[in-house]
Amino acid sequence: MANVIALSVLVLVFVISTARSVNMGALALVAAFVVGTLVFTVDTSEILDGFPASLFVILVGVTYLFALARNNGTVDWIIHAAVRAVRGRVALVPWAMFAVCAAVTAMGAVSPAAVAIIAPVAMGFATRYRIHPMLMGFMVVQGATAGSFSPIGIFGVITNDVMRQNGLPSSPALLFVSTFAAAAVVAAIAYVSFGGRALIARGASERVLVNAVGNASGGSDTITGSGSGDSSKGGGKSSGGTAPHEGALNLERRLTLLGLASLALGALVFDLDVGFTALTVAVLLTLIFPASARGAVDKISWGTVLLIGGIVTYVALLQNQNTVQWLGDSVAHVGIPLLAAFLICLIGAIVSAFASTTGILGALIPLAIPFLMTGQVNATGLVIALAISSSLVDCSPFSTNGALVVANAAPEERDVVFGLTMRWGMTIMVVTPILAWLLFVVPWSV
Repeated sequence: MANVIALSVLVLVFVISTARSVNMGALALVAAFVVGTLVFTVDTSEILDGFPASLFVILVGVTYLFALARNNGTVDWIIHAAVRAVRGRVALVPWAMFAVCAAVTAMGAVSPAAVAIIAPVAMGFATRYRIHPMLMGFMVVQGATAGSFSPIGIFGVITNDVMRQNGLPSSPALLFVSTFAAAAVVAAIAYVSFGGRALIARGASERVLVNAVGNASGGSDTITGSGSGDSSKGGGKSSGGTAPHEGALNLERRLTLLGLASLALGALVFDLDVGFTALTVAVLLTLIFPASARGAVDKISWGTVLLIGGIVTYVALLQNQNTVQWLGDSVAHVGIPLLAAFLICLIGAIVSAFASTTGILGALIPLAIPFLMTGQVNATGLVIALAISSSLVDCSPFSTNGALVVANAAPEERDVVFGLTMRWGMTIMVVTPILAWLLFVVPWSV
């Protein structure tokens, strides 16, 4: 009975946080306290033993570092450098935004934070250069998803940590490549479906021209249209007119880029702790450039930190009380292991479309561990399928990333964008678990 109550409370946490816009992590911490003391009769010290200190350091470190990168203009410089890299070709600008989002989240930025930074710029380009807002919005969201499962990305760290802690085989590289490929395929489908071929047909007659005339001490970068582009629309970031000056690659930005590269190198090559390495880089940048560091601590994704801390603490309580083992045994007794695996993927997709992907990964993978340990299905394949199912639905307007796309669309297009993102999000919610199950679970488990 206690196990049923504890799992019911977990479901209730997801439902209430979605319906009432309450931080899921805060609810989970309260749930851990109530269920721990009243149902399992354990003291608070035992409950807090499950708090994920290592994940806390990672989340604080990487979001602090990217807050600094945003403050000092490094992120803006990266965005405009991507546009220059495609020589302003309108047809390639959506892919440039995909690449920037993927790169930023692959280096450790939280997915919603990356979308919040890049979506206003991307949707502004879409308005000015007559690019379908759904096309640009999907490229941004799927780009953020594509990078998030890198070995130092937030989703990748969560997934790989859970696998390692439970003694299950994991392949961080395969997880990253598979999820990146899945997100790229969805982005390509959106590109073709929402006018990508028309953009290609417009060809070189219309470009986004980025004329860098500044230097390390100042100047301005002007982004203008040529050919058939509509240059009559208003300026500013939100309307896609004259973009803010992203500045030259001055000393501060050079050191920030060096710090980001050091984070990737240290984590991937020298196996340094991601969180402490990111914090070290962030603190050094703060000491060297205190002016641009003002307010950076306030921009740490404290909401995400609370979400992950609360969910993982509650799930750890369930693990310590053998509730997770009980659930895993129940799933295993379904009698058809492949069906059980499919149900796990479908649950991940449905819940993630309306709630936090980060929270889903932090909860569902541990809950599936006992089932995975039976060896009835391939553990690596199921985790990859679950990761894909839970993350590609972030384009739903009920998820943070999808909502940011809708919010940054032009006012006259917002209703249309909402309707399209809802239909596409619901379609992906159904189709993705089926395809991921067929590609990664079935062939690896039979």
